[in-house]
Amino acid sequence: MADDIGTLHTQKAEGTDLGLYFVKAVVGNVGTPGAPIVNLALTVQAASGHVSGIAEISQAIVGGHHRFPVTGQIYQTGFGPNHQLVSLHGEFVYSVPPPAIGSFLARFTAALTVDQAWNGFGGFNYLNTHVEKVPVKKIA
Repeated sequence: MADDIGTLHTQKAEGTDLGLYFVKAVVGNVGTPGAPIVNLALTVQAASGHVSGIAEISQAIVGGHHRFPVTGQIYQTGFGPNHQLVSLHGEFVYSVPPPAIGSFLARFTAALTVDQAWNGFGGFNYLNTHVEKVPVKKIA
């Protein structure tokens, strides 16, 4: 048993042993006018499944651009060839548009189902926006 301790810190990803890796992905209907898009830049600790990084929401409306830290977890499903669930959450300061005055912490959550190459489907929620069943595509 002591011989396989080193393998606890590795994960097969695209044919390479990695313990910590970086992934950039985009979530949403890219190319659809007005659709909210989430760009993710994440660091994944393969051994623990912990995920942390930056999320950036962009939408072609006033006040539709937010950049903030996220954390989460990857869960292995056991279904099919290497499907995994990714759960993310974070908060950002949202300033209400004029003529209202004030700001508050807005909560962001995302749930994605991706393969080992980080391609799949998912959804996300923030403010009064709920997006489901949109593509997840690895971009780097």
